[in-house]
Amino acid sequence: MSNDEYDSLLASVTLRCASSGQSHVLAHLSSASSDDERLTFLRSVNDVPLEMLSTYLRGALDEEARLKELDPSSSSSARADEVIIEPFAGESISTTTKIPSQLDILDEARRVGTKAVMDGEVAALLLAGGQGTRLGYDGPKGMYDIGLPSGRTLFRMMAERIGKLGMISGGGRRAVPFYVMTSPLNHDATTRYFAENDDFGIDVKFFPQGTLPALTPEGKMILESPTSLAVAPDGNGGVYPALVRHGILSDMRDRGVKYLHVFGVDNALVKPADPTFVGYCIKKGADCGNKVLWKTSPEEKVGVVASRGGRPCIVEYSDISKQMSERRGDDGRLVFGAGNICNHFYTLDFVENVIVPNLGSMYHVARKKVPYYDHGSGGTVTPASINGIKLESFIFDVFPLSTNMAVLDVSRESEFAPVKNPPGAESDSPDTARALFSDVAKGWLRDAGAILIGDVESDMCEVGPLTSYDGEGLEGWKGKELECPFSI
Repeated sequence: MSNDEYDSLLASVTLRCASSGQSHVLAHLSSASSDDERLTFLRSVNDVPLEMLSTYLRGALDEEARLKELDPSSSSSARADEVIIEPFAGESISTTTKIPSQLDILDEARRVGTKAVMDGEVAALLLAGGQGTRLGYDGPKGMYDIGLPSGRTLFRMMAERIGKLGMISGGGRRAVPFYVMTSPLNHDATTRYFAENDDFGIDVKFFPQGTLPALTPEGKMILESPTSLAVAPDGNGGVYPALVRHGILSDMRDRGVKYLHVFGVDNALVKPADPTFVGYCIKKGADCGNKVLWKTSPEEKVGVVASRGGRPCIVEYSDISKQMSERRGDDGRLVFGAGNICNHFYTLDFVENVIVPNLGSMYHVARKKVPYYDHGSGGTVTPASINGIKLESFIFDVFPLSTNMAVLDVSRESEFAPVKNPPGAESDSPDTARALFSDVAKGWLRDAGAILIGDVESDMCEVGPLTSYDGEGLEGWKGKELECPFSI
């Protein structure tokens, strides 16, 4: 950067800091050891939404105060009706149904969704900011190999499924644009991995999740050192401002995208741009949708879709009483059983016209001990007590903004293989995910009429995503023997 460019950036940052009451962060700029250090710091400050910080904080503090006032244990009866949690009353259906009329609805939904894919109206968005630390892997979680015969990583599985869906829809391998939200920590490694694999032949675009500075209770940004801000990721709800900041919404609009399927990176069985889910939401005129798994027991620790104050929301398991958690309907299923798995549908109109204008009210307060720079001692101090506020948001915080939300309940065995815990763990590990993936592959072949022989209990059976997206295209195996383990 030339001196003129540096001076221009300094002038801009100085003006923005002064206008937003944050000039104190530039007080020690002259103590930087090099021009590069000063430049890096100025760029980091320039990336902060300085003009919105006070709005974010005020909204989060107001929400914190409101929740305290609405605490069910308080004596405030005037607002008691506002905290009543009720079962979700919107549109819902289950893919596990055996009822012919509902099966017809799902078949039509799949046709509608497949046409939307073919017409280029559906985009897939992957939340991939996490690292594989808990798995013992030093790199982006999406680059983790769960141990299948092919060595496919989570990224490769998802990218190939997207390519296959485009092909079977008739729209071609690049029919579904794939947007990947990284984090500052793994952005370079992720983009490099995709580039080394020619983006797996699909249309992919990357953008990093944002961070927000830690604040004092008065709303001042906290310095961790003379030339670095104390920052933290803004939660998976940070996807919404990131879509605006990096021009992703505009890119979607320019491509003709109307519907968005958002999901997390740690599910080895996720169906990107799932035409049944997308088509069901389209048919029901939903602005927002949630794919769920029904809880297996009242004790299962997962947030559920419900209604609060007449609005759809996610209620954490800790906020549901024992009596509510055990309540069952006429069908025997748990009434509060629609478990959230971070698998969501949105119309682009809903994101642009409803979510984005309400971003200022989406953040929550997290009070933390934040290390800070002490000018007197010239070093960074770790406080003994809470001194700062970190702002975070969750992707489902926008659900109450929906006027017509749809829920699709799916089979746990065929659509959810989480990869969160290290190898050897009893649940949600690469081993359990591989076993589930393998069972799905064997189920598809049996349904196609194949005769499985050999080690049929093996967890190393694989139908690659480019072979089949959801069990289709395997008719050629009818009546034929297939030895397990296999990889086709």
